[in-house]
Amino acid sequence: MDTIASLFSFITTPVSWVIVQFHSLYGAIFGPDTGWAWGLSIVSLVVLIRICLIPLFVKQIKSTRGMQALQPKMKAIQERYKNDKQRQSEEMMKLYKETGTNPLSSCLPILAQSPFFFALYHVLAGIANGKTIGVIDQPLLESARKAHIFGAPLAAKFTESADKVASLGATQTDVRIVTAVMIILMSASQFYTQRQLMTKNVDMSVKTPFMQQQKMLMYVFPLMFAVMGINFPVGVLVYWLTTNVWTMGQQMFVIHRNPTPGSQAQAGLLERIQKHVVAHGSTRTRHQRNIIKGIASKETKDRNDAERKFITTLSKSGLVAQADGTVEKSDAAVAAEAEGLSLADAAPKRQQPKRQTKAQRQTGAVSSGGAKPTEAGAETQDVGSSEKTSLDKKAEPQDKPKQEAKSAPSSTARQAKPGQRKGQQRPKHPSKK
Repeated sequence: MDTIASLFSFITTPVSWVIVQFHSLYGAIFGPDTGWAWGLSIVSLVVLIRICLIPLFVKQIKSTRGMQALQPKMKAIQERYKNDKQRQSEEMMKLYKETGTNPLSSCLPILAQSPFFFALYHVLAGIANGKTIGVIDQPLLESARKAHIFGAPLAAKFTESADKVASLGATQTDVRIVTAVMIILMSASQFYTQRQLMTKNVDMSVKTPFMQQQKMLMYVFPLMFAVMGINFPVGVLVYWLTTNVWTMGQQMFVIHRNPTPGSQAQAGLLERIQKHVVAHGSTRTRHQRNIIKGIASKETKDRNDAERKFITTLSKSGLVAQADGTVEKSDAAVAAEAEGLSLADAAPKRQQPKRQTKAQRQTGAVSSGGAKPTEAGAETQDVGSSEKTSLDKKAEPQDKPKQEAKSAPSSTARQAKPGQRKGQQRPKHPSKK
């Protein structure tokens, strides 16, 4: 660690100068030799660095979301060119260039923060060894060696020997208790930060290897910090715990205000906006209008489940999302208000057909499939019955009705036997009778 810290010695002087400036401010309030003055100086250094890194943090968020969206395409390229690594790399670079995504952007905040971290470690190591470093001269060195945070010297480590801890004016037990608590808090904050990223701010509709990697890092990073933390001085633990807490709060703010599309956090945000819009009939802030504008600009097929639910709920409440992000009443709601009705009463009610009994369904089937007399046949029967008299019936030959019955077509459709064709049947050939 000392070798790595010496590589960043070029930034040691600026870091030590910032600490000294904050120490002069807090020393006037709490006293120059107190742990509060030196501890708050380190915390203020973290806050200043993280404020400067906010643009990189925003770029990291955009890059991470871009990588999540590209995972299905990247997987397709890997399977398509699995036997040609060079072509696979060329297609990957082409995909990054077309979408404007940089895989290294997600690591920028950590890479930019590393020089400050190692420079601070170099400064605190010099204080522990009694060496002046940067702008920290001998009086400031003596003041820093006297500073204790909850009974632990600023430059003491968990693995420090009892003699060296005693030379700093403390006991080994106090140092180990304080450093152990800080290591646990540091690992827990790192685990919670990664966990809320996985459970709330990941698009669950896309299952990609990227999610498995993030899930693995959720357990690897806290374990790594716990192992490395025993070799960090108390001042460095203060620095790292502060930056973890800052990252956790910053991420909670981003998840609350600008979650990943398709994530659980986005569903919660849209539900909160929906409740306010339905209650007041309008948006409250510019942020809400921007979110509604983004949803309204999408095609219905491009919206995720949370966005479709949001639009449907607004429609049921008589509201329509506009292209500029505002919300207006629908035509149906305006017409209902003009008639003095509610939207539910004005909506046309669907008439459900009455359910028939089994007997009614069977009767209907029989009547529709049964034979019906033709109009011509019915008229012929009526005319014939009215004109014929009893004398005419006697005068007619007895076998004539039988011949007519054989030659004349039946007035009613003859029902077909099972397996027989319906309608008039072709007479059989005499040889087959």
